[in-house]
Amino acid sequence: MWYPAIRSALFALDPERAHQLVLEGLRVAGGTNVRIPSHTPVECMGLRFPNRVGLAAGFDKNGTAVDGLGRLGFGFIEVGTVTPRPQSGQSRPRLFRVPSAGALVNRLGFPNDGAAVVAARLRRRRYRGMVGVNIGKNADTPLSGAVDDYVECLRAVRSIADYIAVNVSSPNTSGLRALQGVEHLEPLLRALLEERDRGAMTDGNRPPLLVKLSPDLEAEQLGEIVALFKTLPIDGVIATNTTIKRDSDRAVARIHQGGLSGAPLRSIALGFVRELRDSLGAVFPIIGVGGVDSPVAARAMRDAGADLVQLYTGLVYRGPSLVRNCIRAIG
Repeated sequence: MWYPAIRSALFALDPERAHQLVLEGLRVAGGTNVRIPSHTPVECMGLRFPNRVGLAAGFDKNGTAVDGLGRLGFGFIEVGTVTPRPQSGQSRPRLFRVPSAGALVNRLGFPNDGAAVVAARLRRRRYRGMVGVNIGKNADTPLSGAVDDYVECLRAVRSIADYIAVNVSSPNTSGLRALQGVEHLEPLLRALLEERDRGAMTDGNRPPLLVKLSPDLEAEQLGEIVALFKTLPIDGVIATNTTIKRDSDRAVARIHQGGLSGAPLRSIALGFVRELRDSLGAVFPIIGVGGVDSPVAARAMRDAGADLVQLYTGLVYRGPSLVRNCIRAIG
C-alpha cells in the first residue's frame, strides 16, 4: 500500500542514485535477524532453497544489502557480477527507466568492488537463504585472458557461494558475448570445473556451476551450447540476461545502447526457457528470469519450465510485496 508513494519519490531521482539509496536502506534494515517466509523447501542442484523466488544478479552487485534483501522473503539472492579487480564500470548516465513499458535499460558494465572484497563481505552475512555469486571478466582484459579472470573469480568466491553463475552474456562489456561461442565457452567451462573440483578436494566446498545466457542467441548457436552442456557436468543454466533488441515502444527504442529488462523481455525469456527445457530434458536445472513482474508472470515462467524464478526490474516497479506474492503463486 505504501510503495507507490515511495516509488514516486524515488522516480524523481536519477535512477542510479535512487538505487543506491534503496541499497543503503536495505543494508541498514538487515541489521537484525533475517526471517524467510516459511514455505515448502525446494531441492535443486543439490541445494535446499527456502522457496523458488530469487533476486537476479545486478541489483546488489557488491553484496552490501544481502541481509536486508533477505527480509523481503527471497529464497535465494544472486550478487554480482564481480570481476577479479575492482572497476568503476561505464560512464554515467548508464541506468534508465522506461515507465511506459515497465522496463529498465542499463549499460553499467560490471561496476564492483572486486571478487575478494565481495567474498569477505558475504562471509559475514546473516541471511540463511541461498546466495549465488555471478562472475565475469574485467573490461580491460582481452578475450585471450578471459579464462584466467573467471578462474580467479571462482577461486575467490568458491568457499562462500552456494552456487556460481558464469556471466558470458552481458551486452555491456565489449566482446563478452563472444564467450558464448563454443570455441571459447568450452575451454572456459572446463577450466572452471577443474578449478572448482580441485578446491573441493581441499575443503569440500563444491558449489554448483551455472551459465547465464543471452536471449539474443541465434538458434544455431543455442543448439551448439545445449550440445556442449550435455557433454560437461554443468549444474544448470540461467535464462536470460538482458536483450539488446528493441520493441515497438518509442521510449524504449530511443535508448539505443544497453541491455533491456522488464516487461518487454517477458515473451522472449519465456520462449527461451521453453526451448531450453525441450532441448535439455525434464531434470536439467533452469533458473528463469526476464519480465517477472507479477504472480501471473512468475507462474508463466514456471509453466515454461523454470525450476526457480528470479526478479529484478519487477521489484523496482512493483515493490517488495511482489516477492511474497510470487512466493504464494509458485512456492
